[in-house]
Amino acid sequence: MHLHFLGICGTFMGSLAILAREMGHSVSGSDQQVYPPMSHQLLAAGIHLHEGFDYNPLDFKPDLVIVGNVMRRGLPCVEALLNSTLPYTSGPQWLHDHLLRGQKDNQQRWVLAVAGTHGKTTTASMLAWLLEDANMSPGFLIGGIPTNFGIPARLGNSIFFVIEADEYDTAFFDKRSKFVHYAPRTLVLNNLEFDHADIFPDLAAIQIQFHHLMRLLPTNGRAIYPQADTALQAVIEKGCWSEVETLGNRQTNHQADWWAVKKDAAGACFEVYLKGEYLGEVNWSLTGEHNINNALAAVAAARHAGVPAQQAVKSLNRFLSVKRRMECLGKVSGIQVYDDFAHHPTAIATTLEGARAGCKGRLIAVIEPRSNTMQLGTLRSALPASVALADDVYWYQSPKMSWSPAELNIGSSFTALTELKAALLAKLKPDDWVVLMSNGSFGGLHQALMDDLREMETKR
Repeated sequence: MHLHFLGICGTFMGSLAILAREMGHSVSGSDQQVYPPMSHQLLAAGIHLHEGFDYNPLDFKPDLVIVGNVMRRGLPCVEALLNSTLPYTSGPQWLHDHLLRGQKDNQQRWVLAVAGTHGKTTTASMLAWLLEDANMSPGFLIGGIPTNFGIPARLGNSIFFVIEADEYDTAFFDKRSKFVHYAPRTLVLNNLEFDHADIFPDLAAIQIQFHHLMRLLPTNGRAIYPQADTALQAVIEKGCWSEVETLGNRQTNHQADWWAVKKDAAGACFEVYLKGEYLGEVNWSLTGEHNINNALAAVAAARHAGVPAQQAVKSLNRFLSVKRRMECLGKVSGIQVYDDFAHHPTAIATTLEGARAGCKGRLIAVIEPRSNTMQLGTLRSALPASVALADDVYWYQSPKMSWSPAELNIGSSFTALTELKAALLAKLKPDDWVVLMSNGSFGGLHQALMDDLREMETKR
């Protein structure tokens, strides 16, 4: 079958297209922003790409068109599709119908879904690795690239399938959250805060979608969530028909099923406990309380799928993180540069907390408020507290923003990346940690900064 994807270069749609190709389908697609690394991965999979939406999908002669949630009425390819007799569906619905509800080796697939406002990509990557290290060969679809695998998606060779379960809407014709299509048996709920202000009016609206997800979990399924998260607790209390396990911190919560005890300030070493039983110690390169919480959730979910808990804890020691999650881009003249996929004030705060514990010099945050919620300025009142641990802050105000970071009176705000880079380079010194925070490409600032630092080093 020939499948044509509208909006193919997004992390979900691109990964789905790769899975479809692996399943034997002929695949083509289009997007307005066709750029690496997703464009390279798609072309390597033998997928033909068309740049732009000003065309007719009929030209590709597809059997089915799969529509991404970036598509909207008024785009020429959408109008041509609706005016035609071509069958179409959403990405999440196709995934449900053709993979997640299918069988592998005459057994129903076991879907392990990771939902929540923060940490989905990292936790899903951890979970896939724990299953892989236990020789369970899971399939997965993750909105990032787990370093242990080097790819964002694969079919796998078992019934187990790990998916990052996003609460964003499905398509212009299906405004339910994507995750209601995923039919999980194991469900991780990492945390819940208000986000996606472009489609949700308030936190209560998001909680309704999470309640819909809970209603799909079977009685032999399991929900795993942090006991102290009041927003998630309200979702659980609204209706839960499955098994439940809770996550906590030994210092603050003695009632949770799972807890961790930090052994160092950075959180790079910690002990794991299940109902009081010591399971082992983790020593890894990740930092921050948030990653400890992600680890607890991943171990709990892996145990539900059959991985012994002590083995899962040992496997965490060999987890290599995810691209663009505090990824070290290099160290030049004693200056370390990191790339982080920050999209929300809480994500900024937790990332800087972990970095602060490991940084011996100045901690410098360079931030592009790029997500729809951040561009709208809905959460800007929370930004000053989110950067409190940084010694200096550089903000980039893109043309799409409806407000200026200069209003915050914290750090320096720039409307041109060249000016931002020049100001940053003029002040950097050895032992500085620079954390570039954006959920987009940041206009190529990452590579440009590294190139200039290396050039400056050679001239010294």
